[in-house]
Amino acid sequence: MTNLNKHNFPSYMKTFLHGIRNMAIAVIGLAGALATSCGPARDIVYMQDLPADSKLKIQTDGELRLRPTDRLLIEIHSRDKELAEMFNLSRITTGNGGVTVKDAAYTVDKNGNIDMPILGQLRVEGLTRMEVAQLVKYRLLSGNLLRDPIVTVSCPDMAFYVIGESGVGRHNFPDDKLNILEALSISGDLAISGKRTNVLVLRTEDDKQVPYRVDLTNTDAVYASPAFYIRQNDMIYVEPNQVKANTSTANGSNYMTLGFWASVLSLGTTIAVLVTK
Repeated sequence: MTNLNKHNFPSYMKTFLHGIRNMAIAVIGLAGALATSCGPARDIVYMQDLPADSKLKIQTDGELRLRPTDRLLIEIHSRDKELAEMFNLSRITTGNGGVTVKDAAYTVDKNGNIDMPILGQLRVEGLTRMEVAQLVKYRLLSGNLLRDPIVTVSCPDMAFYVIGESGVGRHNFPDDKLNILEALSISGDLAISGKRTNVLVLRTEDDKQVPYRVDLTNTDAVYASPAFYIRQNDMIYVEPNQVKANTSTANGSNYMTLGFWASVLSLGTTIAVLVTK
């Protein structure tokens, strides 16, 4: 059998293999540089362009505002307890455990109104929880219906949803104002496999689903986004990064990586060295 050496190997093949060897050396060097550079941090670190001691401008109107189909509990208290009870919705049930009183919620209708006993219809769409309480209190005082009403309003059903690489779940609002960073922290933060540069927030506006995309690695993109403050029923989707996406196909995580191709070229370099020695 003919030996593979520089004496019987065609010159054009030697040139070709020399080229492969040089290219392999370059690629392996590049792979090493990328592995030791700040590339991975660039994909993971939040708001990485944020200077030290900087002061960020916060959007002013971030409180949750009522929309049709929202449900709210309105409780009215007064020294005139019997009169105050006329304005409170309650449902009395009886069973083996005795009598149970459950608060019933008002539902905002498609026209943005709620219908309260005695007070009638109140326009609440676009109002915050505190503004509704102030409106009800004003109507009670101006109509001389109660002398010293205390009105509390809560929205226990308001929630947002998270899917993708930040867990899956429905989460209630802990406060009247919640930004996207706080929302993601409630869901357990993004996994390393989550794509931080393209977080999708789906929001219902005027019976339409409106998509907003937020780059969490860019400070201005986060704080200026219409989706900076999360609204009721928002859906936050964190898509997988390329490494995680590749694992969904057979061998996908292997042949699409620098390590794989560096190994292939390293093998080619070894062969080239052996045949051109």
